[in-house]
Amino acid sequence: MTDGAEIVYRSVVASVCAIALLCSASAEAAPPACTATSSSLTPAGWHSPARSRVIAPRSVLTLVREIRLPGPASRFDYQSVDTGAARIYMNHMNAGTTIVFDVNSSRVIVEIRGLNRATGVLAVPSHHQVYVSAAGDRQVAIIDDRTLKIVSRVDGARFPDGIAFAPGADKIFVSDESGGADVVIDARTATRRSIIALGGEAGNTQYDPVSRCVLVAVQTMNQLVAIDPVRERVVQRYALAGSDHPHGFVIDEADRLAFIACEGNASLLVVDLRSMKVIQTLKVPDGPDVLAWDPGLHRLYVAAESGALAAFWLETSTLKPTGVLRIAHAHTVSVDPRTHLVYVPLENINGHPVLRVFQPH
Repeated sequence: MTDGAEIVYRSVVASVCAIALLCSASAEAAPPACTATSSSLTPAGWHSPARSRVIAPRSVLTLVREIRLPGPASRFDYQSVDTGAARIYMNHMNAGTTIVFDVNSSRVIVEIRGLNRATGVLAVPSHHQVYVSAAGDRQVAIIDDRTLKIVSRVDGARFPDGIAFAPGADKIFVSDESGGADVVIDARTATRRSIIALGGEAGNTQYDPVSRCVLVAVQTMNQLVAIDPVRERVVQRYALAGSDHPHGFVIDEADRLAFIACEGNASLLVVDLRSMKVIQTLKVPDGPDVLAWDPGLHRLYVAAESGALAAFWLETSTLKPTGVLRIAHAHTVSVDPRTHLVYVPLENINGHPVLRVFQPH
């Protein structure tokens, strides 16, 4: 090999090695894809963490506090708990506001206006952002949690509703209920990335950190759909036996269960995320809407449009009813996992909205 040829050869080899190293580094930096298969949303070899024993509740809930809320006597919708900041973001839907409530002082910090028909809400502390579905404007509003001001708006949904954050992909997923899709937003740039067609009305959207999938209840197809947040596409569909218009749901990550409320037949499904089979079906009050899960006490709360709050206790993998509170307009609920207190905003008590705070036994 001549000196000139050897120089060229070494240059080519160096370039190939550099490209290989770059590709290797990129592969290492890339977030892992979701692990949904046709029969499971739990990776092979995954084991539940050790759980402390929880005593069965003796009764439903005890009212410990009632706080008057600002605004007119009108409907509330979703809530989002930020445990680090000790706040609850409550959407006062028909008032077009998000109420920021401090759980430590039990007072309202501020009422954020300009959120026409506020439905879904999600705090994303890692980005100092709070996402609110302003369904009346067909937008998702982004609030800075330090200034509590709206800093950006994202278009692209017909009726934005439930919201989830996929941390590995750094993306927000928003249920577009009437649009039959999930809208994907880049959390770093606050811009829309894509629209993922679901084939039917989108119920709530949740992120499962074990499978690393975004899950959506597709109401008109009676399915739970898994989306890969990295590739931004549907990867699996799971039929929900016995469901009728599944809408709200929450995930019990440690026990690999999903609790799914069905509006059409007032039922609550327990789905085993290891096998994707419905392992239990329970009756709930008419119009189940918002659910809240307390992992520390193994308690589930289901708020219904008919004005009721149903409570359940999970013993091993069996969900057991513990009682129902009949409260007018109690169709939204949240729980603080640190204190286990349950928060239920009500639209009209003696002509004004109030927040009732309950304590479990």
